[in-house]
Amino acid sequence: MEMDSDVRRYVGGRPRTREEAEKRFNGTLQAVKGNLNMWATILKSGVRYIGRCGIYPHFNNDGNPISGEASLGLYIAKEYWNKGFATEAGRAFIAFGFLKLGLHRIVTAIDTRNAASVKVVERLGMELTYTETGESRSFFHYAINRDRYYEFSKVEKSAF
Repeated sequence: MEMDSDVRRYVGGRPRTREEAEKRFNGTLQAVKGNLNMWATILKSGVRYIGRCGIYPHFNNDGNPISGEASLGLYIAKEYWNKGFATEAGRAFIAFGFLKLGLHRIVTAIDTRNAASVKVVERLGMELTYTETGESRSFFHYAINRDRYYEFSKVEKSAF
């Protein structure tokens, strides 16, 4: 996936060599604190790695984690696009964040050229909060709070 230019174009640049990818992700293999991390996404049929998805700490402009918030990441290999896996993973991680971790808000940023990811997060109930315009890349910023999640997903608050 890291070598695939189609996968990499909306997530920060050029394809990476195996060595660059290993160097980049080596530090993320340490123990997870608070269950906030990107996780291997495995297709049960065939037990095949198809990407990494999860919720990870949402940081403020000073680089400090924002209490009660997380960022959603959905990173799927190209051969598994348009099969509903990103939506399924996103739905599971949003539920996990609100129902198990007690988060108040989950956010994500999407390259403005990535229409497919916009459709996914909107299907998940996330709403556009603002657009960040940059010289080389621009981003849509989406969020969903706990109340919106309960309303959108029809989950009973008292059930949890």
